[in-house]
Amino acid sequence: MKTNDDKVLLVMTNCPDKTVALTIAQNILENNLAACVNVMPEIMSLYTWDGQQEVSTEVPLHIKTTTQAYLDLQALICSLHPYQVPEIIAIPVVDGLPAYLQWVQEQTGLK
Repeated sequence: MKTNDDKVLLVMTNCPDKTVALTIAQNILENNLAACVNVMPEIMSLYTWDGQQEVSTEVPLHIKTTTQAYLDLQALICSLHPYQVPEIIAIPVVDGLPAYLQWVQEQTGLK
């Protein structure tokens, strides 16, 4: 039976450039806070900040982790991210290849 502490999550964040994205990704893996981080190609983001509409390019990260590792992962992203309020969204993985989900759990300290 799965508990809330061993669920796999897909965490997404956007970075201002590839250098920041790679720095965050490498630190996440070095700290065993995720099994895998996908560094995506640049995207265009449109958003409102401080009452002004903004347009910028960003580099998305897709991070495969667990509920147990999430709070430390969030803290690490916040400590390395240059944005005042970085986007950090965690989406529960409701199903997947059992061997892959087990691998994610093993890489983040769950066995």
